[in-house]
Amino acid sequence: MFVASTYGKKEMFTETTPDMVIYHANELVTMNTIFGAPRRGVNMSELAIINDGGVAIKDDRIIFVGSTEELESKYTLGRVTKQIDASNKLVTPGFVDPHTHIIFDGTREHEFSLKLKGKSYLEILQEGGGILKTVRETRSASLEKLVENGKTILNRMLSHGTTTLETKSGYGLTTESEIKMLTVAKILNQEHPIDIVSTFLGAHAIPPEYDNRTDDYVDLIISEMIPNVVKKNLAEFCDVFCEKGIFSIDQTRKILTTAKKYGLIPQIHIDEIIDTNGAMLAAEIKAVQVGHLIKSNSDGLRAMEDADVIATLLPGTPFCLMSNEYAPAREMIDLGIPIALATDLNPNCWIESMQMIIALACYNMHLSPAEALTASTINSASALQRQDEIGSLEVGKKADLIIFDVPNYNFLPYKLGVNLVSKVIKNGKVIVSNN
Repeated sequence: MFVASTYGKKEMFTETTPDMVIYHANELVTMNTIFGAPRRGVNMSELAIINDGGVAIKDDRIIFVGSTEELESKYTLGRVTKQIDASNKLVTPGFVDPHTHIIFDGTREHEFSLKLKGKSYLEILQEGGGILKTVRETRSASLEKLVENGKTILNRMLSHGTTTLETKSGYGLTTESEIKMLTVAKILNQEHPIDIVSTFLGAHAIPPEYDNRTDDYVDLIISEMIPNVVKKNLAEFCDVFCEKGIFSIDQTRKILTTAKKYGLIPQIHIDEIIDTNGAMLAAEIKAVQVGHLIKSNSDGLRAMEDADVIATLLPGTPFCLMSNEYAPAREMIDLGIPIALATDLNPNCWIESMQMIIALACYNMHLSPAEALTASTINSASALQRQDEIGSLEVGKKADLIIFDVPNYNFLPYKLGVNLVSKVIKNGKVIVSNN
């Protein structure tokens, strides 16, 4: 017998024949939590790599991680039904995407030409486009249509290595439509292999019917939306788009203070377009993670570090907005702030591949390949408070792995424009095979 940690508890696993073994991995990136979870500073570069590595899986759990030689001495591989030779391949934990908006209807491809002509995000929004266009189309879409849309997106994300993600409401902006979106997320979590974590984002934009009445809409969120979401057990987190012309610092504080009283965990969209001092608010309310942070000031970032707030960076967003300004990732790492990466998938930033996000983080925010991979696995798992279950390859954790058809992790940002995934293993089963 041997002891492994699962969900923070000690569980006993009987040494028996594994259901699956993976062996001869050129690089097995374990991302083990000996360096902490989330990782910060120099420890973001410590990947805990095993060369010629092996993994054994029983049911949906990892029961062994080590060298192939150790694997072969521990188990009689001839008895194992599923064997995968990962020679000259890279094996990593499954990607965790902690900030997405995958539930919506309609598209916004026409806005691409507007951005090429110099229209800003807020200008498009003020003209009835952007989020408000998606709100109109999502409100009118059936629940079944939204489920179908979501499955199509999730299938592509899974094929690129995402095994867990967070998704938000926020394209409904009425109690009924927000509940519909979160119900879709619940159905997708039940019916799709990817594990889905739900966030209530009723404070994503001001709906047209509340134009010039933002405080009244905030009152609706507080008095009706949050209680209903919690009563129906449809979300774990609560988010707010805190930005000039959308929700102010005071309004954001009011919404998230109420959300915390109802048991929802706070996170925030902050400082994307201007510095609202959102980073300081994130520290004040002890948000578990915050997204964007392009304009955050140094005092706010230091406060975030003191409060252990995770900075979830979204390099796909400025890329799709055709901006040359990205979040100051190197400053954050130097300060000791844990960095996570996410796609921010939405109709304005339709990126379904965390491989693409890793590349953008390296090219445009100057993360090293090791830091970007850490930010896409153990740190992004920590942003969803799932670090004890996913994000690293350790005995007792869920068997969520990616096998890449490249020999080492440096290829992830280096070889662009193709899907490098060979296989995706989710809950101990091969779900994707690109061979």
